[in-house]
Amino acid sequence: MPKFLKVNGRVHHVRFRPGTASRAVVFANSLGTDFRIWDDVIDRLPEDVPILTYDKSGHGLSEAGTTTIEGFAADLAAIMEAQALTRALVCGVSVGGMIAQSLAAQRPDLVAGLVLCNTGYRIGSHDFWSDRIATVRDNGLDAMADGILERWFGAAFHAAHPDRLAGYRAMLSRTPLSGYLDVCAAIRDADLLERTGQLTCPTHCVAGSDDLSTPPDIINALASAIDGAGYTCLEGVGHLPCIEAPDQLASILRDQLEALP
Repeated sequence: MPKFLKVNGRVHHVRFRPGTASRAVVFANSLGTDFRIWDDVIDRLPEDVPILTYDKSGHGLSEAGTTTIEGFAADLAAIMEAQALTRALVCGVSVGGMIAQSLAAQRPDLVAGLVLCNTGYRIGSHDFWSDRIATVRDNGLDAMADGILERWFGAAFHAAHPDRLAGYRAMLSRTPLSGYLDVCAAIRDADLLERTGQLTCPTHCVAGSDDLSTPPDIINALASAIDGAGYTCLEGVGHLPCIEAPDQLASILRDQLEALP
């Protein structure tokens, strides 16, 4: 059930599904989305698995104020502690994957394994994100939404699901501007290679062949940086496999859960 939880001085929108299984799955969202992007994946996971989703600072119904990847990871750590969750399988997409990497580095007691989707230890260049910030400030998110959605979803999804595209466009364009800009700046300033390269928890990296935001070579480089990490590239899928390929992503999550010690 959704609820509001104050951690680190900010109120976060949190949804926790309790379960009897010993291992929980925790999800972290991408830029410009809220926790509803995981619904189709959650529906395909065993009913006894505890599930935690949340809107990161400045997104959805959560208050803004966090400005670094390390800060977003600290928010997630506090939310997990409030639910008495430890040793979870943490799955993040895009910046959510960066948050998951930082969480595993800061708080290995909270993370038993990682599924890192369409993300990297660094995403984009300083100039790219500085330009994005300036453009959003000048023009607003709505003016940029169509171009962003072209990068989010593969061509087949665009052709087959115009109504769903309209819904996700609304989700993106209604993201609070301050929260969106804070996350852009956090991505711009983050380079997680050194600490991510020291991770030892079981990790699986997921790419989409049609992802224009974090192409497969970025995710392959991330997998190569983590000792023993697995790698899967989903054909015909863009930046958000939780929306485009929930069956395949849920299957990866189930396999990872079963393999955790």
